[in-house]
Amino acid sequence: MKKSYASKFLFVAFVGIHLPLIMMLFFILYGNFTVSANTIFIFSLVVTIVASGITLFLLKRLIKPIGLASSALEEYRKDRTFFFLPAKYYDQAGLLMRNINETIQDNEKFIQEKQDLIYLLSHDLKNFAGNPQSLAMLILEENPSESIKELAELIYQSGNQQFQYIENIIKLLKEQDEVLKGPVENKTIRFYSVVAYVESQVARLLKIKRIKLNTFIEVDKLKLKIDQELLIRVLVNLIDNAIKFSFPDSVITLRIYFEKEKLYVAVMDHGIGFEQSKSEELFKKFTMMSQLGTSNEASTGIGLYLCRKIIEKNQGRLEASSRGKNKGAIFTISFDG
Repeated sequence: MKKSYASKFLFVAFVGIHLPLIMMLFFILYGNFTVSANTIFIFSLVVTIVASGITLFLLKRLIKPIGLASSALEEYRKDRTFFFLPAKYYDQAGLLMRNINETIQDNEKFIQEKQDLIYLLSHDLKNFAGNPQSLAMLILEENPSESIKELAELIYQSGNQQFQYIENIIKLLKEQDEVLKGPVENKTIRFYSVVAYVESQVARLLKIKRIKLNTFIEVDKLKLKIDQELLIRVLVNLIDNAIKFSFPDSVITLRIYFEKEKLYVAVMDHGIGFEQSKSEELFKKFTMMSQLGTSNEASTGIGLYLCRKIIEKNQGRLEASSRGKNKGAIFTISFDG
């Protein structure tokens, strides 16, 4: 029975059910005195209550390892935090907790090794992408003919695009690391500071495509369960996405407002849009809807996926809507106030 959790559970349940009956029978059959019906009733009631209390106490002790395992998995699933489960149990429940410990440790080790490998590959790829750029610059410094100059410039631009693509991958990997961390406590978000920083981050891209960013901040500050830096990263990604799929000389609108006890942060563009029925496809990892921007900007296919993960991890929602092809898109973040 020591190594059988089911046997322990059934034994305690069996004894708990039958103990009052056994004690009552002994009391009636072997008692050397005459008792009244009231005495038998009171004795039965007391014995039943005592036996029930003992049974519940023992069952609670038996269920404790299952509760610990459940809480540990829930904490790991929500916040990626984990406390080691005790290994002093030797039945199936103990085996379950040891397996959970080992599985989570293996999972953490795998995640870390995967991230280290990707960072290493990304670093090496940056070096490889920079080599053609350096060669192209050397060619241009030699005052080549116009045809050679054009080819060198194309090589330089191609290398620059590869370099920017790898930079975006590294940035998204860092954001994924943030997603895996648990949500923070309520923090005061100052939206004027957030928007000012976001504008500085996207200013160059806006200038290149001659796009104007209009901002409407209707909420000064609010306490939210999201780190301000993470919110900035999400907004930069959403506006970067809007720029990518907007036409030159157009307008993007960022609006922060409070409505029906909810905070909304909306990014609206007048770009290529999408079919509303396919809106959820945008948020899938490496989505098939990933495509080049209006100026042939490359897309990683995981930016919006990570944005939604960050927002959902911090108790918010991120949704997309569009009226159709070439009718723009709206990406809306919402938090309960």
